[in-house]
Amino acid sequence: MPLIALLPGDGIGPEVIAEGRRVLEALGLDLTFEEAPVGGAAYEALGHPLPVSTLDLAEQADAILFGAVGDARFDTLERALRPEQAVLGLRKELNLYANLRPAKLFPGLEDASALRPEVAGAIDLVIVRELTGDVYFGEKGRRETIEGLREGYDLMAYDEVEVRRIAKIGFDTARGRTGKLCSVDKANVLETSQLWRDVVIETAADYPDVTLTHMYVDNAAMQLVRNPGQFDTIVTGNLFGDILSDQASMCAGSIGMLPSASLGHGGKGMYEPIHGSAPDIAGQGKANPCATILSAAMLLRHSLDQPDAADRIEAAVIAALTGGARTADLGGGMSTRAMGDAVLAHL
Repeated sequence: MPLIALLPGDGIGPEVIAEGRRVLEALGLDLTFEEAPVGGAAYEALGHPLPVSTLDLAEQADAILFGAVGDARFDTLERALRPEQAVLGLRKELNLYANLRPAKLFPGLEDASALRPEVAGAIDLVIVRELTGDVYFGEKGRRETIEGLREGYDLMAYDEVEVRRIAKIGFDTARGRTGKLCSVDKANVLETSQLWRDVVIETAADYPDVTLTHMYVDNAAMQLVRNPGQFDTIVTGNLFGDILSDQASMCAGSIGMLPSASLGHGGKGMYEPIHGSAPDIAGQGKANPCATILSAAMLLRHSLDQPDAADRIEAAVIAALTGGARTADLGGGMSTRAMGDAVLAHL
């Protein structure tokens, strides 16, 4: 019986995770659930954002459904104890090196996007982001220059193995969609990006059925606003992917609607909404749970090999939206629980 680790975290995390669990339970699958603290909640309870007990559960589980972490109350802690370190720690310890972030405008939500409806309506893409390299995991620190000035540094680095394995995920994802892959880098300035581009081109030889293009990250940011419909699958590094995926989500209307998957070898994955912990609305029942519910669908598809169940969830979300279900971020007034109820009604 598959074990799902539930890591609700901080802010609205527990509220949206509760709805994701309700949807999974309603499917009638043989699943077991175990919950553990993470982020600021874990620091308050156990003195660390990623306690050993939580990491042990994550390692034992077949998949992880993650809420959100972070709160300004913890910003004064040393960096290693801040809530966000839990996410980086899980990615590193579980070797979750590939992040899949679909961005799609759901029917009826055209007005929720900042883009013109005819532009926003064409958004249907996936960003494949490398997760365990780049400046987030490179050497970093502070030092003093010879002039006596304080200086901070973060090393951006990739080796060819890291690039090749994420490139393969990008090509495989594109192959399963429309066969178009755009690799985003900054090869005109960064040596790291030049290696990235070289290795992606080498990898393309194994995928003759996929059309590969390249784009500098600044142009990609502009094109996501000007003509997002041109993209199908984007593969890029950790830093660029972090920025572009958030931009794509807002082009699609609301970060409350979009899921993500962080994958490693062997099917293990961590699934989470792309939004943050939103402490300003925590406990008020206002959060949109759809991104978490759709993350649960990705969990079923990628880690548990249950594509039919995943399709049921996604269809139920679309049906709920088509029927007029809207939380505050979508211009409506439904509570978190009521939106969960609307999805459940269509399963």
